[in-house]
Amino acid sequence: MKTIASFTVDHDKLEKGMYISRIDGDAVTYDIRMKKPNGGDYLNNGALHTFEHLFATYARNSEYTDSVIYVGPMGCRTGFYLILRDTVSHKDAIKLVQDSFRFVANFTGRIPGSERKECGNYLEHDLTGAKAVAEDMLEVLRGYTEERLEY
Repeated sequence: MKTIASFTVDHDKLEKGMYISRIDGDAVTYDIRMKKPNGGDYLNNGALHTFEHLFATYARNSEYTDSVIYVGPMGCRTGFYLILRDTVSHKDAIKLVQDSFRFVANFTGRIPGSERKECGNYLEHDLTGAKAVAEDMLEVLRGYTEERLEY
């Protein structure tokens, strides 16, 4: 079998940040790396789960709602993938991620989709952890430019 594109990235050199992982037709996959790969510090399941609910809710309710294809975590627990239609510029994609992370960092109240009937693992949420990750990433993404989107 052919090696998939994300496995060809040298994870030993990869740092926290936002990257263009691949472009398939009109779909752009962004790699939002929130932890250094193989660094021993990973997103805990509860924080990752809560982050997913909040990030997806914000992105899918943003002005780019019709261009959001997917928001979801990486199995290695070092970040998220965001897949957008190419109608969203790279500059606007960065802003969407920054705005989403600001939303997570400042969120209070009931986590969207966290009731038993709405979620397959409704007991495993960690809002405090999700907020801490968002705050850390807002520092990483401060002043982020399109030029930094390349691996």
